[in-house]
Amino acid sequence: MLDLKGLSVFQPIKRSTLIGVCVCLISNSLAAQTIETAARHAVLYDLTTDAILLDKASDVPMPPASMSKLMTVYMVFERLKAERLSLDDKFVVSRKAWRKGGSKMFVMVNTRVAVKDLLRGIIIQSGNDACIVIAEGISGSEAAFAAEMTRKAKEIGLTNSAFKNATGWPAEGHHMSARDIATLSKKLIVDFPEYYKLFSEVDFTYGGIKQGNRNPLLYRGFNADGLKTGHTEASGYGLAASVIRKGRRLLLVINGLNSKRARASESARLLDWAFRETASYALFKKDEVIEQADVWLGNASSLPLVVGKKITLTMSRKARHGMKVKVSYTNPVPAPIKKGTSVGMVTVTAPGIEPIQVPLIANADIEQLGAMGRLNAAVKYLLFGGS
Repeated sequence: MLDLKGLSVFQPIKRSTLIGVCVCLISNSLAAQTIETAARHAVLYDLTTDAILLDKASDVPMPPASMSKLMTVYMVFERLKAERLSLDDKFVVSRKAWRKGGSKMFVMVNTRVAVKDLLRGIIIQSGNDACIVIAEGISGSEAAFAAEMTRKAKEIGLTNSAFKNATGWPAEGHHMSARDIATLSKKLIVDFPEYYKLFSEVDFTYGGIKQGNRNPLLYRGFNADGLKTGHTEASGYGLAASVIRKGRRLLLVINGLNSKRARASESARLLDWAFRETASYALFKKDEVIEQADVWLGNASSLPLVVGKKITLTMSRKARHGMKVKVSYTNPVPAPIKKGTSVGMVTVTAPGIEPIQVPLIANADIEQLGAMGRLNAAVKYLLFGGS
């Protein structure tokens, strides 16, 4: 009597298919070699794919100057989204806030200022006074607010950031890394789209004083929509910038340049280079059928194979002909098969990078044939062989 439970009369074949995709992935390991910059710290990456296009000392803690105001803004945005705060809420201006030097919104002591105005005072005018009003209004003191900023930074994945104030004013132990600023910038864009649009406003008038946004890319027809400049003696000139072209968003953080002019020209040069030399391509859509596998002893003869998520890669235009995509799985696939089960692998390779592997997923439930069906299939295989 034939034991159908252990039936294995076929020799499975490991099938590998090369897909001729003429592209080349840029990996993090190659990013530092792509282009040079005079900035002491820099990171440039594609927001959609998180591909790093430029990396120079991006994880080294540095004085962030006013770029750390992005964390102050994040704390407000989070409260607005959670409805713990409203744009029309008002905070009192303390003497400390009124007297603070550096860039100012020019709020008057003992007046009450709406959150919507304070946000513009921080984002557009880089007002140190506005930051202190926010900090004291939310946490009671600037020191308490800075401690809360540090806790929140760790919670959202900023690994090289600590805050001693709400403004970015030079202080021992107050630091961020360029990568942390980029991560924070992405969260502001993705998590708070309804409030992020404030970063693209080019001027704001308060108390009869009109000031322009300090972001130089907003005035160049550059398709920039944020984010924040910074400058102190220790930090040099820096910028966190976001630019969209043809639906593709790049984020750039640079710091340590020696002038406003250098900051403007270097940020424009690096972003132009990235848009010109690289592109993002969708290789596979979510649940797109890549191949049809044969099925062994199942109630269907073929099984659609898919990837479980959209695969989009950032690629070098120059080196794009070097990449290969290979699909590997054992054929035929024995039943029973549960939809969502990994049955193989999609492997992306290119010169000089680590291979990227994505599971190949069964996109259908296929039951095993009954005893008679399996016997008939086995006899047919023995008589005629596999196809």
